[in-house]
Amino acid sequence: MSFVPPGSGWPGDLARPDTPVAHDAADVVRLAGESRTVTELTARESVCRACPSLVKWREEVADVKRKSFADQTYWGRPVTGWGDDHPRILIVGLAPAAHGGNRTGRIFTGDRSGDWLFASLYRTGLATQETSTHAGDGQRLIGARVMAAVRCAPPANKPTPQERDTCSPWLARELSLVAESTRVIVALGGFAWQAMWPALRAAGYTLPRSRPPFGHGREAAVSYGERTVHLLCCYHPSQQNTFTGRVTAEMLDAVFSRAASLGL
Repeated sequence: MSFVPPGSGWPGDLARPDTPVAHDAADVVRLAGESRTVTELTARESVCRACPSLVKWREEVADVKRKSFADQTYWGRPVTGWGDDHPRILIVGLAPAAHGGNRTGRIFTGDRSGDWLFASLYRTGLATQETSTHAGDGQRLIGARVMAAVRCAPPANKPTPQERDTCSPWLARELSLVAESTRVIVALGGFAWQAMWPALRAAGYTLPRSRPPFGHGREAAVSYGERTVHLLCCYHPSQQNTFTGRVTAEMLDAVFSRAASLGL
């Protein structure tokens, strides 16, 4: 089967067979906007079929599989945000990995980027375990929530602008639903940084007139009501970045230590 059916008992799956499905961009806008809780939003996101090319790709990957995971069932559905429902710190990535989140059903879980990310979150007090290998492995985030700008694994890890924009209402609604507790938002990579700004505006945040450029360690501020929310830039812990030394464990720890401090 090319994806895990909703309601079949996958750890953390909040969808049911009768969960409404978005089939196009207009459906995404409607279903995201009508979601009243993080749980309801997560369930609806996880069955979205609004981008035909992404649906085809994620399910093809789930069918063919990587040889090293040939004996495993792949999730093969959109990968939603997860972690604390009332987070102080949000972490926004690009999209699920084809054989990572698309396999495990949890963003950053089971891929090499996640190995680096969760190790750093553990060292900085934001996760209970150093690794995150599969849904139901006991990993828990402490005052933090992880999400992606695009919820489906894209070919070559490069979503199109149209796919990013179609998915944006899911991101915006999630930002809105957790806004009361959010103090810090960390963007992992330039794609997430660019995708965040229109989603923040749609979620009710007040933004500066000009968008600051992305750069590792850079900071910006937006406001939600009368409260300041800090935005932090962090290079994505992709295999290419970690292999070449563009991102080191010390660099990740510095960003998440700063986030933890600002989130108090």
